[in-house]
Amino acid sequence: MNKIHFLCLFVSLLLFSCLKKEVDFARKTTGKINTISVVIDDQLWNGEIGDSIRNKLASPVIGLPEEEPRFTINQYPVKLLDGFATNNRAIIIIKKAAQKSFEIKRNQYAFPQNVFHISGRTTEELQQLLEEHIPRIIRLIEKGEITESQQINKKALRPTAFFNEQFQLTIQVPVDFEMVLRQPNFVWLKKNIISGSSSLLVYQVPLNTISKVNVAASIFKMRDSIGKFIKGTEPKTHMINETGYTPYFFKSKLDDRLAYETRGTWRLQNDYMSGPFINYAIVDSIHNRLIVLEGFCYSPSKEKRDVIHELNSIMHSVHLLKNNTFTPIKK
Repeated sequence: MNKIHFLCLFVSLLLFSCLKKEVDFARKTTGKINTISVVIDDQLWNGEIGDSIRNKLASPVIGLPEEEPRFTINQYPVKLLDGFATNNRAIIIIKKAAQKSFEIKRNQYAFPQNVFHISGRTTEELQQLLEEHIPRIIRLIEKGEITESQQINKKALRPTAFFNEQFQLTIQVPVDFEMVLRQPNFVWLKKNIISGSSSLLVYQVPLNTISKVNVAASIFKMRDSIGKFIKGTEPKTHMINETGYTPYFFKSKLDDRLAYETRGTWRLQNDYMSGPFINYAIVDSIHNRLIVLEGFCYSPSKEKRDVIHELNSIMHSVHLLKNNTFTPIKK
């Protein structure tokens, strides 16, 4: 009889353990976009290690007119590694230990989640691991935040049939972006926000719009040309590049295609309105065209990081369709 009781107790405990794991795994991560938890004791946080983390993870976002941190950091001592400290999508745990190690665990406390474990015997070892792995940590966090934004946007998307018909592509645009202007090769969608507005442009131009000799200058010239469609409320006002701020230019990839990424500041000619933009010129050599996606916002005296992030996540959802019947754009 005792054996039967023991067996029943063992099976019950096993089932409870399995159910607890399923419940824990089903816990959804929470927290604002671009917010991370750094679990580290105060002594390390207030020293060289903390300085290094802040310099890397809270460095200014490029392309914004005012300084804003790449990520918002919430710091917790190791002894408080519990509860809401484990709810974030990105957690970095740094502590001294008998062995030097770096490990990434997926969905350790909730999902979707990346937990980065950094351990070392000395401050020097921790610093070395940080320097070695911080670029990968940043890439994974940024990818996770873009994915999270796309999941949020999926709850209410605009119909995309006209994107397919007009540009032979799909893109996940939230329903609160309203059509402002539609031309044969150009679309402007706009969303009103508390502090102003955010806008998305989709357009196509011939591939030879960009000169191989000076790609960045060609993109700036293209933006000034397209900016004539973006008019202000006052007469003779339209969007131009703001030359007072240094733009940033990179080779990038969208939809596994070569794309030229440009970040900078726009302004309205003959007006005082201005703000940041992010522009992707995607190379579609088969159809002799560039598909250009651009997000920009007007949000005076307010933070712009997360507004630009949302636009960036929308543009990263683009997928060019394989349409052999599509007529290439003439030079």
